[in-house]
Amino acid sequence: MKREIWFAGGCFWGVEEYFSRMDGVVETSVGYANGKTENPGYYDIPKTEHAETVHVEYDTDKISFEELLARFFRIIDPTSRNKQGGDVGTQYRTGIYYMDEKDKEVIGNFIEQEQKKYKAPIVTEVEKLKNYYPAEEYHQSYLKKNPEGYCHVDFSKLKDTPR
Repeated sequence: MKREIWFAGGCFWGVEEYFSRMDGVVETSVGYANGKTENPGYYDIPKTEHAETVHVEYDTDKISFEELLARFFRIIDPTSRNKQGGDVGTQYRTGIYYMDEKDKEVIGNFIEQEQKKYKAPIVTEVEKLKNYYPAEEYHQSYLKKNPEGYCHVDFSKLKDTPR
């Protein structure tokens, strides 16, 4: 069965590339989520409160939601507010945005267990998706088009087995 979820993990170029390489992920796109204006552009989002976000469509017969969550937490610092890698600003906050209310409980339980690994509180926001606007075309699959482009994600973490 095909499902979808939205992850904000800093610069969306690397986060999208990371998820696009996973078996069971059907499609990815990058965009701007949960801000306060319609149709923002890249240069607007520091003022509009949107987060750089990756929309992930996945096949539940090949990868579980819990596995996606575990892999997401391998590439972020969930205790860092508005900063991932070298990127700083509200648009680089971490977040998990869902549409299905059942996902909220799964995410909450996962974060409760994940918190045991950290002394500082996890600040990754968990919210229902309010809005999502696709980013400009040049941002889509950016690292496939620009393999030497900036990325804060460690792709070697794809080799790790979740949990």
